[in-house]
Amino acid sequence: MRKLDWYRRRLAAMSANEIAWRASGVVRAARDERRTLPGVAEIVVAGGEAAAFDSFRAAADRPVLLDRVRAAVIADDHPGGRDAVVAAAERLVGGEVQYFGYPAVRLVEPVDWSHDPVADVRWPRIASGRLNHRSAAGDAKWIWELNRLQHLPLLAQAWLFTGDDRFAETAWHHLDGWLEQSPPGRGIAWRGAFEAGVRAISVAVALQGLRDSPATTRERYDAVLVVLDESARRCWDDRSRFSSANNHLVGELAGLAVVSLLHPELAESGPRLARALRHLAHEAREQILADGAGAEQAFAYQLFTGDLLLVVAALLRAAGRPVAGEITAGLDRSARYLAALVGDADPVPRYGDDDEGFALRLDDAPVPDVRTHLAAIGAVTGEPTAAARGHAGVASAWLGGGAPSPVDGEPEPLGAGLHAPDGGLVVLRAGNRVLTMDVGPLGYLSIAAHGHADALALTLAVDGREIVSDPGAGSYYGHPDRRRVHRSTRAHATVEVAGTDQSTTGGPFLWTDRAHVRIRRVDVAGGVVDAEHDGYTRLPAPVVHRRRVVAVPGSAAVLVVDILSGAGADTPIDARTTWTLHPDVAVDPGADRHVLSVDGAPALDVVHAASSSLTREEVRGDEASGHGWWADRLESRLPAWWIGAGVHGRGRVVVATAFVPRDAQHGHPELDVDTEDAAMVVTLSAGSASMVERILP
Repeated sequence: MRKLDWYRRRLAAMSANEIAWRASGVVRAARDERRTLPGVAEIVVAGGEAAAFDSFRAAADRPVLLDRVRAAVIADDHPGGRDAVVAAAERLVGGEVQYFGYPAVRLVEPVDWSHDPVADVRWPRIASGRLNHRSAAGDAKWIWELNRLQHLPLLAQAWLFTGDDRFAETAWHHLDGWLEQSPPGRGIAWRGAFEAGVRAISVAVALQGLRDSPATTRERYDAVLVVLDESARRCWDDRSRFSSANNHLVGELAGLAVVSLLHPELAESGPRLARALRHLAHEAREQILADGAGAEQAFAYQLFTGDLLLVVAALLRAAGRPVAGEITAGLDRSARYLAALVGDADPVPRYGDDDEGFALRLDDAPVPDVRTHLAAIGAVTGEPTAAARGHAGVASAWLGGGAPSPVDGEPEPLGAGLHAPDGGLVVLRAGNRVLTMDVGPLGYLSIAAHGHADALALTLAVDGREIVSDPGAGSYYGHPDRRRVHRSTRAHATVEVAGTDQSTTGGPFLWTDRAHVRIRRVDVAGGVVDAEHDGYTRLPAPVVHRRRVVAVPGSAAVLVVDILSGAGADTPIDARTTWTLHPDVAVDPGADRHVLSVDGAPALDVVHAASSSLTREEVRGDEASGHGWWADRLESRLPAWWIGAGVHGRGRVVVATAFVPRDAQHGHPELDVDTEDAAMVVTLSAGSASMVERILP
């Protein structure tokens, strides 16, 4: 019944055209089950298989990303990065892999590419379309990560850096086994065009790096080429469209483009490349908004989408081909936005989903790094802010092609912060303090798959240390209860009304009714943000949540005023504020406040007040509810304090929260909410940080 309910909700998010497209996909899948793969002679250009192999070995008529000459230069320029890649490759030779927050495991020879040793689950090698990854016993993310073969470029680099044939032989040993066990359309590895596309990028790049290895034989090349050709076909025929046209579509198009660029010996490479580039240009416009924010409302997916576009742009540049202006413009505006968020040493934002996805692994980093991403954009496009704020290394050196694009212009200064009106994020900077507030949409397209119910949520960092922090994605498939909690309103630094979310979830990657934010005022220079959302107007007792944040540059205190307005004077209001803290922050509760300590020293008073009855709340590491946790990585978590206040009232309730440095200058801060005629008056008394806010109806 639950499965049928999900299908009903998912269908409701589709247009008639999408339903027709998906119905045709069922027909295509049935056809593909009966399809026999063509031989090499049928898929290469005129001249035959031998000419195709010779052209590949010579890297003729194609861009070169990995090769021996550039490897020597990169090793000299980045010796630490080179050593780290080789060390990672050594672990791979020993069979060690580690994904997400799961423990490292050692793959048993011969490697079973359908076996998840963490859960000890073997995925059936049946037609991929017949697998239900949503309800299976194992974690589909883990087995997909293994089958993306993204470790192959690391092995190829290690061989180029050292000349040690063990690395090339291991890469080919893994690839041989995978090809034998994973024919197209069979097993979990082929569950969707997206997996085919992302995997094809790594296989094609690694294959190029190994092109003159003694291990690279004509027979092996032929076998891989047939599968790359089939991957490219599926990337187009089965691409994500309509409500699913998010980063998945970019991954499929990027896979199609990379195979076509690196293997022009394929007869279909020309028209395929033209289609891929045309659609990638469109997606760069759609998925990177005008202000540079990612349309999916998930920081990590903005990096992932950008990296996919970047790999294609780097290869086009290396080939001497023009890069579509929409792609470079999208990368550049994304870089400026990302640089404004992370500054020089600020914590990395964590809003929205994060599956730690790589487009192409060119260094040993366990998770994608925003500053590495910025350096790579700077190397490929010459964007000055990206070049200045990025951290150059092995990855940016490979993508830059040994001759980074010249930097044109000066980097944009950080200033007092930014307001991204399309993405809906405000950043307020003052001295050692950085505050963010979410005033944007829930997510992208009709399903908003990777957004969280976090409208008007706030984060706070001081001296580069996270204080109020987004708890992260938590889980995708491994722990469904964690996923439910970490997407919820309760798990974000905002207000929950009547114990329910601002937006209605229809499934782990589906939202139905969603909150809409209306901005009343944003004054970045003055440190004021005022916005409201309608997410709770769907309740039997409708409520509008408005939040006003005052973080004046000249004051060390931050005042947050939440106004909950019912539909009438008798509307019951039962709400709670939540402040999700970083695991490093300790809490000492007081009568009307929480004292926060960092590194054992008291750092902040968090003082609460309301216009009605108020109860201080705190929770840490609660297994039953799933509250009080912070996900350091996907499928891993640490206990962390969630503090706040519960309030009960009618008609209109005002809840005030003040964050005040705990020092002699600010004394013992006091916070009051009083009624003055029709206005609510919030008064913070905290020495030099005192302030008064009048809230009108």
